[in-house]
Amino acid sequence: MTPRFWRRPQPSILRSGSARSLAGNAAIVAAAFAASRVLGLVREVVIASRFGTGHTYDAYVAAFRIPDLIFFIVMSGAFGSAFIPVFGGFLAKGDAERAWNLANTLLTWVVAGFAVVALLVSLLAKPLIGVVIAPELPAESQDLAVNLTRLLLLSPLLLGLSAAGKGMLEAQSAFILPAIAPILYNLGIIGGALLLTPVMGVYGLAAGVILGSLMHVALQFGSLLRNDLQLHPSFSPRTDGLAEVGRLMAPRILGQTVSQVNLIVMTNFASRLAEGSISALNYAQSLILLPHGILAMSLSTVIFPRMVQDHERGDKKAFRRTLSVGLRTLIFLTLPAAVGLLVYRTSIVQMLFQYGSFNEESTDMVATAVGFFSIGLIGRAVAEPVTRTFYAMRDTRTPVVVSILSVVVNIALSSALASSMGHAGLALSLSATYLLRMVILIIILSRRAGGLISELAPPVTRMLVPLAVFTAVALVAATPLARATNPADGRTLLAYVLFGLVLVCSMGLYLVTSWLLRLPEAIRLANTAKRRFRGFRD
Repeated sequence: MTPRFWRRPQPSILRSGSARSLAGNAAIVAAAFAASRVLGLVREVVIASRFGTGHTYDAYVAAFRIPDLIFFIVMSGAFGSAFIPVFGGFLAKGDAERAWNLANTLLTWVVAGFAVVALLVSLLAKPLIGVVIAPELPAESQDLAVNLTRLLLLSPLLLGLSAAGKGMLEAQSAFILPAIAPILYNLGIIGGALLLTPVMGVYGLAAGVILGSLMHVALQFGSLLRNDLQLHPSFSPRTDGLAEVGRLMAPRILGQTVSQVNLIVMTNFASRLAEGSISALNYAQSLILLPHGILAMSLSTVIFPRMVQDHERGDKKAFRRTLSVGLRTLIFLTLPAAVGLLVYRTSIVQMLFQYGSFNEESTDMVATAVGFFSIGLIGRAVAEPVTRTFYAMRDTRTPVVVSILSVVVNIALSSALASSMGHAGLALSLSATYLLRMVILIIILSRRAGGLISELAPPVTRMLVPLAVFTAVALVAATPLARATNPADGRTLLAYVLFGLVLVCSMGLYLVTSWLLRLPEAIRLANTAKRRFRGFRD
């Protein structure tokens, strides 16, 4: 009998369509991720024009570190990859009652845990900022970071509730609303930056974050509640599936902590460097996260539930094929993105950020960081679906151990490189960390998945030919493009057109060369584009 607090949602409301192909779901989610990342970039452009790379924005970025850590540990850690396999397993067996009992109990425990942690952080915000996060920021900036930290503690609560809704939806292969929610989050921050910062300064930016978080959670929980989900707080430790989630969640939380520690390490070391180092690294990260979000996050989001189902059914062949096709496609698209960011870094920063308070010195700092971050983009991208593959296999311990190793390496490299290379050394250190993490995870997974490396090596090697063509053309075009896009000579429409034309032609050359070489990834993308064009035309 269907429990009274849950009536099966109408497919037209929640689900993306059970018959929709993996490629179709990935395309929809990728489009939403792309819109979100583009808005995220607009957000950074607006913020850059307001605050540049000064101590005020350094303090704002530092203030985000603790709330982000709480979000990833307490909220996202619970309702991420640990929750979906157990919750989705109940639904796959037709046991909706146990699934939603688990969701209610876990939500109750997590919100209670957040309240305790948030109270402690609010009380200890000053020593956390002054000792752990940004010890060398000027005293005034540290005080600002402390105040902002306390205000921004509302954000992880709201985004954590949204993570719960996201987990419930994605466990049912409903990807669209979770992918749209970040768009609303970015719109809230953009609104705060445009409308509130002229009156409230950087506090207006924090208010925009809270508004965006409210819209983020309202969209997803609103959909669940409209479909008769009723919340019943419960602390029952005997709820079916709770122990299993806890077992999977413990190493997952440690893994999330380790990931955030890398950012804290970077912020700590950056606070000891020149003014604006924290800001420059943050702006550069936002550029790197654009292709990472569009490619790695969207692909990982879609293939994860399918790999969970394949693993639960014991279908090793389907499991391996899903992973192999996903990784080859991801690598194929990420390689030119990484090279493009590296070679065109100056023009990209000039065209996107160099307005208002963001001056030429800011451009140099951010472009330098982008160049070194781009080296590790392939590691950052590939590690995402590979890590989720371990989660699909219900192995959360291996990624955690590898992540801990990566933090140790990052601390050592940051300490060695920061003094000689400045903030560029910190970007290089993090890139090396991501590459090391990717290599170790793939080696371990290959041993378990039966020759994954040997399966990936030939197609990836063939990708190097069109990548070499792309790189050669980009190197020739980079210097004249940087001169043409230099805002010191005045901004013109022609500069924007030229900038866009060079980027499109470079990527087009890569895709055409790949297609002429009959790379399966290029052919698959071309066929998908043809089908979608015909569908649109019809």
